[in-house]
Amino acid sequence: MANSTQLDRRAVLKGLAGASLALPVLDAMGSEVAEQTPRRFCAMYTANGMSLPNQKNAIPEWHWFPTAEEDGKFVFGKSTEPLAGFRDHLSFMGGLYHSSGPKADPHVCSDMWLTGAPLHNSKPGKYNSVGLDQIVALHTKQHCRQPSLVLSIDAGTGFLSRTGTISYSLEGKPIPAENNPRRVFDRLFRGDRASLESKRDSLKKRLKLVDAVLENAKTFNRKLGKSDKQKMDQYLTSLNEVESRLIASEKWIDIPVKEQDYSHLNLDVTPEGEPAEYYRNMFDLIALAFDADITRSVAFMLNREDGMGISDTFPLKLGLSRTHHSLSHAGDKDGQLDFAKYDRFLSEQLAYFFQKLQSYKDRDGSLLDNSIVLFGSGASTTHNPRNLPTLLAGGSNMGLKHGSYWRDGETLMSNVYLSILRSMKIERDSFADSTGVVQNSIFSAV
Repeated sequence: MANSTQLDRRAVLKGLAGASLALPVLDAMGSEVAEQTPRRFCAMYTANGMSLPNQKNAIPEWHWFPTAEEDGKFVFGKSTEPLAGFRDHLSFMGGLYHSSGPKADPHVCSDMWLTGAPLHNSKPGKYNSVGLDQIVALHTKQHCRQPSLVLSIDAGTGFLSRTGTISYSLEGKPIPAENNPRRVFDRLFRGDRASLESKRDSLKKRLKLVDAVLENAKTFNRKLGKSDKQKMDQYLTSLNEVESRLIASEKWIDIPVKEQDYSHLNLDVTPEGEPAEYYRNMFDLIALAFDADITRSVAFMLNREDGMGISDTFPLKLGLSRTHHSLSHAGDKDGQLDFAKYDRFLSEQLAYFFQKLQSYKDRDGSLLDNSIVLFGSGASTTHNPRNLPTLLAGGSNMGLKHGSYWRDGETLMSNVYLSILRSMKIERDSFADSTGVVQNSIFSAV
């Protein structure tokens, strides 16, 4: 398109009452702007660590980390074998830890997984710090309808040291997660099917209501005791999250969502039902949200720590011998083998998600090429806060080079997070307790 007819990247649409709305990135804005493919981030957490069987049980092939090499390449263990088709799109990272991990209650590892923060139980009003997903959301929210998508198996926030979310706000407060596929779908897609007039009127009313409730709640909060204030803090965080989503929706109300096929979704599945069907529908929703550029930041808590919540019985539903938390403590061969088999089940779900991301195409590759997926746990085995099992996938168009199992002694997880931010083109000098970016083959081009 000739320069004379190109749209300015700050071009706006005039709506009702002269209100202005910024246009999304369009081809008509020219190659310099239009070719800025979205960079996305998805963090997925599983509780209780991974199976790293004791040598005495003689099942090294079921170790979550690779334990063998052939022709200079790592060999997938049986618990991660379903991911073998994505060898060139993923890497294992060993030796990672949070410096606060060994000093904390081992059950808070999910709280600090994305934050790396010391957890301040002794300081009034202070508990955690901002999570990696919310730093990403802070820098990408102007480009998409929803700043972030926070999901978990149990929904809500849970409670301190037994959270039901892995996402923490800029103030270090837990952000409530959603676990119902239909509610997630309605929030992401359904609202744009109503008329513009109806949507605009509804949004204004809801924003006024949230503002009024927030003001009254803050006044009420000042009259409460310590315990009730903690509960109200979580409630206020939830309201602030709702308000930010409503404001984002208002800015995009005149711009239609990308046409997509939703026929493969089963929005009636629940986390109490069949585990694989539930996870796969949630992964479908994430892939659709990325494809429509509704959000560029997702956090999904697949399992909850310490035997809490719905997913602890998933291994039993799969025909395994014990609950998830019990398996994580197993020292016998049969128990450790079943723990590894549950890891394999999770790997099968990850492979499904990666395939979905690969099937959706951006201008210069697939969603997988333009998204970084972080999968891991806040413990290795039996609440051990060192050598955190970590897998990175995607991001080949963002400077990541895959196909390796990297480890170099002990490395701060926050250094990995800073490297991820740099690959997202988010320029920060540090994240949490980071001492610099990771210097390895995975991030060599970042």
